[in-house]
Amino acid sequence: MTPRLWAVGTFAVLLVALVAFAVSAVPRHRSPAPRADQLAALGQLPAEQVARARAFHAELRPSRYAGMLLGLLIALALGLTPLGSRLVELAGRPFGDHWLARAVLGGLAIVLLTELITLPLAAWRHTIVVRYGISTQSWGGWGVDLLKSLGVGAVLGAVVLAGFFTVTHFAPRWWWAFGAAGAAGLVVLLSFVLPVLVEPVFNRFTPMADGPLRTELLELAERDGVPVKDVLVADASRRTRAVNAYVSGLGPTRRIVVYDTMLTEATPGEVVSVAAHELGHAKDGDVFTGTIMGALGAALAVVLLYLLGSWRWLLDLARVDSIAEPRAIGLLLAVATLAGLVTGPAQAWMSRRVEARADAHAMALTGDPATFEAMQRRLGTVNLSDPDPPSWEHTMFASHPSTVQRMAAARAWARGDR
Repeated sequence: MTPRLWAVGTFAVLLVALVAFAVSAVPRHRSPAPRADQLAALGQLPAEQVARARAFHAELRPSRYAGMLLGLLIALALGLTPLGSRLVELAGRPFGDHWLARAVLGGLAIVLLTELITLPLAAWRHTIVVRYGISTQSWGGWGVDLLKSLGVGAVLGAVVLAGFFTVTHFAPRWWWAFGAAGAAGLVVLLSFVLPVLVEPVFNRFTPMADGPLRTELLELAERDGVPVKDVLVADASRRTRAVNAYVSGLGPTRRIVVYDTMLTEATPGEVVSVAAHELGHAKDGDVFTGTIMGALGAALAVVLLYLLGSWRWLLDLARVDSIAEPRAIGLLLAVATLAGLVTGPAQAWMSRRVEARADAHAMALTGDPATFEAMQRRLGTVNLSDPDPPSWEHTMFASHPSTVQRMAAARAWARGDR
């Protein structure tokens, strides 16, 4: 059997595995609370708070959607015209057009160009979040974080590019098989090491001081059967006034992380409620599930790229001979961007279902839906979330239930509708 037939069969197996795993992992019967309950919750929020949140998001939308559109146009211009292949050639020329130089430097040049073109829109968004009091960063701090983000992305990107094109170079017929396995393995590896290696680049973490709250959080995790290594406080206040808490890492690297802003803005009971929600993700294996789905998706994407490589018209548009050569990096970016837009709504829907399950877990673990509802009001108020966003926008992009959906769910839970 030829490599292409093997690839077709592997693609089919991976697609079935991904769909089956997703169907088994996505919670069932987690529909939002009735709309009447949501409107009742909305009516109890201060009108000025709702108006300010909606004004904030109305100002953000033009830059956000312009950024999405501009990113798509850049990807298509670099991938479906000779521009991308030409840029890769220019990046590799000082190094004798070596294939590895083209792969790494060409790929990074394409990413950097995209970042530079979209930078004014990112700056525009920063001015808005500063004006509304969400961000506490100066332009200097914002720039430093931007450079850190680019640095981390460059290191990870260089590793991925070097690994992928090394495989395509030395295994031209079977690169899709080795690449799929490598991509899946990299996703699994990063799920363990990123919390430990990358999070400290952007925040400083200190152990939470001994006291009633730390004790209650550790006891909550123990009661839930979710062992955690530590409870840490992140210095989020140096960049934002937003409040949050999360459980980070897998197995021996798992820890509860609380923003320092939350310790000043929320009550201890509300902190516990958010931690209980995050423990729900760990209890139900949501990080593990996401890792497996990400690994399957990455492997599937590599095989799909191989199959797309037989579309001669696509290669002719990019002026490349093979999708497996470094000059095709722009084409790979275009395919990845389009795939992200197509699959985004499905991923958002799955995420909302998972978050709703974690909400229910938090209320069951604490037995306190009233505090959970109060915490949702707090999150919405401090973070300036739109409590009831447009339905089309929520369906397409929202990774969490809306504020009024979560408040209504708490009320339904309190009256026994679970």
